[in-house]
Amino acid sequence: MLGLGIPTIAMFISIIAFIVGYPLYQNLDPCGSPFTRLIQVIVAAFRKRNIPHSDFLYRNDELDASISLGGRLHHTEHMKFLDKAAILTEEDNNKKPNLWRLSTVHRVEELKSIIRMGPIWASGILLITAYSQQGTFSLQQAKTMDRHLTKSFQIPAGSMYVFTILTMLATIAFYDRVFIRIARRFTGLDRGISFLHRMGIGFVISTLATLVAGFIEMKRKNAAKAHGLMEYSSATIPISVFWLVPQYSLHGMAEAFMSIGHMEFFYDQAPESMRSTAMALFWTSISIGNYVSTLLVTLVHKFTSGPNGSNWLPDKNINKGKLEYFYWLITLLQFINLIYYSLCAKFYTYKPVQVYDKGDSSSEENQLELSTAI
Repeated sequence: MLGLGIPTIAMFISIIAFIVGYPLYQNLDPCGSPFTRLIQVIVAAFRKRNIPHSDFLYRNDELDASISLGGRLHHTEHMKFLDKAAILTEEDNNKKPNLWRLSTVHRVEELKSIIRMGPIWASGILLITAYSQQGTFSLQQAKTMDRHLTKSFQIPAGSMYVFTILTMLATIAFYDRVFIRIARRFTGLDRGISFLHRMGIGFVISTLATLVAGFIEMKRKNAAKAHGLMEYSSATIPISVFWLVPQYSLHGMAEAFMSIGHMEFFYDQAPESMRSTAMALFWTSISIGNYVSTLLVTLVHKFTSGPNGSNWLPDKNINKGKLEYFYWLITLLQFINLIYYSLCAKFYTYKPVQVYDKGDSSSEENQLELSTAI
């Protein structure tokens, strides 16, 4: 009852906070579906696929005003085939453009920004795959280990996740209060390091987490073998459950670097009018990462099954399995993913935004602030 009562009270307080804060929220007028604009650019580019490239591209500040309050996206040289959507032809009416035939440079660059984010988005899936093992196989490990704090009290296996949360909170505090200040002296950047560097650090720590988890699993099994408990799935192995703290803590550190960096990346690099949509990509990567985890377990079951029904990940007795191999398989996949991410980050092009002086109507001369080009 207490477990359900506390969340109920917390939700009630959150509803009150929402009601109190709602009048302070600034509502923006709707400016059309961002998905429609993306499709319009694709259709316009396809219709003009046979037109020669041109450096004279269509811009319309008035048309883009509602979707570029923070500045208009500057033209980039990547994916030039999409630029054809902004080429003026004799069939186009400059006063009332048909957006299914003619797009502005800003709208073309919105689509380019989303496409450029794709590879970085995909790299985050495997980290979630590794992270999700805490609720499955790490939990199974904890159930077989000595969880007693005193003779009469033992830690619930599912509560080991608290070490991930505590480490994540401690890492965030350290990052904001200490790390950023030190990093600024070397990089000169306000945020200390870029969000791409922050994500990279998270990938490295996550790879170490699964590598360490494999060695800890070997120690757990050696303890079970030394005490003749390999055949007993429900027996408590005389090894402290706190041996699992390093892998839980490393996952918490990785989460603090990777997930927050991932969200910063999506929010900063998404087109201004599509930030909420881009943030949904973060949650999509989490869901896909969990599905990939399920797929990976299924494949391991299929390809490691022996003639007597044994495999790396047995359902009843993990002492007879090769869980350490599974952890090291994820480590290998994460290492490959880290190389992939490093290449994506190296060649990633930050979105450039033209920020204009509000007091100067000649916005064409007041140019270029490269949005977080760090």
